[in-house]
Amino acid sequence: MKNYLIFLSGIAAASTFFVLAAYTQPDSTAENTNEFRPNKVYDKPFQNIYAPPVPAKIDFAGEILPQEQFDAYERFDRELMQICFSHSSTMSTIKLAARYFPTIEPILAKNNMPDDIKYIAIAESNLRNATSPAGAKGIWQFMPETARSYGLEVSDEIDERYNLPKVTEAACQLLTKSYKSFNSWTLAAASYNMGPAGLRRNMDSQKHTSYYDLNLNQETSRYIPRILVFKYVMQDPKTYGFLLDKADLYPALPQYKNVEVSTPIASWSDFAKENGISYRILKHHNPWIMSDKLTNKLRKTYSVQIPINEK
Repeated sequence: MKNYLIFLSGIAAASTFFVLAAYTQPDSTAENTNEFRPNKVYDKPFQNIYAPPVPAKIDFAGEILPQEQFDAYERFDRELMQICFSHSSTMSTIKLAARYFPTIEPILAKNNMPDDIKYIAIAESNLRNATSPAGAKGIWQFMPETARSYGLEVSDEIDERYNLPKVTEAACQLLTKSYKSFNSWTLAAASYNMGPAGLRRNMDSQKHTSYYDLNLNQETSRYIPRILVFKYVMQDPKTYGFLLDKADLYPALPQYKNVEVSTPIASWSDFAKENGISYRILKHHNPWIMSDKLTNKLRKTYSVQIPINEK
């Protein structure tokens, strides 16, 4: 009897093992979702990605991009894909343009500049007060020495590279000078990126006067196509998949009054409070203020924007 019970116990244990094994072994007929199967036909694609349309004619300030040159065409196409599929960054830039273009555009018109010049600011900074690794700052990305050469103050207390009206005027002067030198807005824009001396050296050594015929560094080679892509995407965002209503765009800066300051300011926070706004709002409208005070040893006059009906 004892041996019989041992025999039955062995049978039960073996049965349990095979049952568990049947449940734990993979079914060769079951679908393994982690397995790569190149011949698998999917009912629904994971995602649909379409190539952004390249415009039939592309120009910067009336100067045509030669699409018959495969290199020029493909450089534009590369930037087009990069910008179109950088969804959040590009959409943010489109929204910001509604705020800052109303300040930039009249200054360009007053200086007889092509309206396309405004897209240089986007290629430089995406319309943000950025700082480059080299030390260029602001929406127009001026280096300190260049800013000072065009009459902008750059100090511990004041940095007018962040004063959008003033730095836009400086950019107009710089680009006008370059245009007179190169007789081309495309080359003027390229020189804005790599410097006029460097561009001239390349033109002289390569014996070509067209941007699209020059073998330049990678950054400048991509610079003009990037400007052009922003132009066409922002002129017709819906064609490139950016669906924004007017309410989605950032509003222009509120109306403001100018308060002239020609004396030292012991505390900008106190100054803001005296003018009925917070220090944060003061800085938002006057990002060129770098310190919490203004020494103003030279008794210069600064025009401070004080927004109306904003606390």
